[in-house]
Amino acid sequence: MLQISELAEGQIYPAGALYVIATPIGNTADITVRALHLLGLVDRVAAEDTRNTSQLLARYGISKPSISIHEHNERSAAERVIVHLREGERIACVSDAGTPGISDPGARLVDVVREAGLLVIPLPGPSAVTTALSVAGAWTSKFAFIGFLPTKAKQRAMQLRTLANLPMALVFYEAPHRIVETTRALGKVFGGERQMLIARELTKLHESLHRCTLAEGPTWLEADANRQRGEFVLVVESARKKEDEEDAHDALLATLLDDLSVKSATRIAATLTGTSRNALYERALTLAKRDSQTE
Repeated sequence: MLQISELAEGQIYPAGALYVIATPIGNTADITVRALHLLGLVDRVAAEDTRNTSQLLARYGISKPSISIHEHNERSAAERVIVHLREGERIACVSDAGTPGISDPGARLVDVVREAGLLVIPLPGPSAVTTALSVAGAWTSKFAFIGFLPTKAKQRAMQLRTLANLPMALVFYEAPHRIVETTRALGKVFGGERQMLIARELTKLHESLHRCTLAEGPTWLEADANRQRGEFVLVVESARKKEDEEDAHDALLATLLDDLSVKSATRIAATLTGTSRNALYERALTLAKRDSQTE
């Protein structure tokens, strides 16, 4: 019988390539077979925090030379990586947790390596975004990943207003010391009726998942100080369609009114759209009146 490790060992791993490797977001058992094999094979590791990464690799019995690469030195560190890649080395890029480049360093490194004409190879794995979405429910079939919001209240409110009417679920990251403030801001801008999943400490010992409305979120968090500890992923329901939007069926009503009475046009439009006949009748009267005034 084929050993699991042989599935990774029998594959081809080009030299002179950057391997972007996802690492666990909390539970060290979530590492993939291919990631373990590559981390043992590469010549060195470009890491967001070399100490954290060294400790993680030690859990798997791996020790590698490292290059520190974080948001303040990403460009200069990338140049060092290029030198090693041109010498034929294999280099792994990892973040402190999860998938590099997703609200973590790595994106600029990928750009520089690709611009240099060198290979960039992704190894998929843990991601806090998809982990939270997988347990949120059917209302997240379409989503946009936002990441961290601005820390200043005015800037945060401005960004939230640009997101308020998007027809898709929104995914945010947040730190413990801002979680209550952020949930309040979400409710204030989006309205308190939207659903929200508060995912805390995903895959870790004290993982918790709580679904509530935006109005209920701050109260739930403040009811127990332990609920405000750890790293958070917030999944917020999309903007809801306005059922009373006046011009939603204007084009259909206008076409029907060309040949039918208001009553008949309303009946047919209600059958086709499933919209309230009373609402359509009022709108049809308005359109008919407006058309008669322009003739």
